[in-house]
Amino acid sequence: MANPSIDPARFLHEHLTAASPDLLRSLLTTFIDTLMSAEADAICGAEYGTSSPERVNTRNGYRHRDFDTRAGTLDIAIPKLRSGSYFPDWLLERRKRAEAALTSVVATCYLLGVSTRRMDKLVESLGITRLSKSQVSVMARDLDE
Repeated sequence: MANPSIDPARFLHEHLTAASPDLLRSLLTTFIDTLMSAEADAICGAEYGTSSPERVNTRNGYRHRDFDTRAGTLDIAIPKLRSGSYFPDWLLERRKRAEAALTSVVATCYLLGVSTRRMDKLVESLGITRLSKSQVSVMARDLDE
């Protein structure tokens, strides 16, 4: 019989902090992949690899994306669908922080009246080879929100 005075959350926390970071990363990756797979199955109307009359969509491989955590960077396999798309908004941001900062800089310059040509030179100095007028407009919309 388990000791009733042991706090399970504290017990688990102590053992996970003492565990290898590789073990923790592996557990997190498995857990996240399982959740995304279940969510993709729900969208498709049937489990992966099974035939069902309720099926409305099918899977079409995976997209890999890095996910930064305290345990390190995880390689997350996001399920792709044949029609439509799936993105785990509950887990990942559509843009990383660096991308969001770049968007903010470009949008601010746009609102301050910096020409598209000068904007092109600015982002080229940041390592981006080309930025279209429509991309600048989309970034400016982010600032309006």
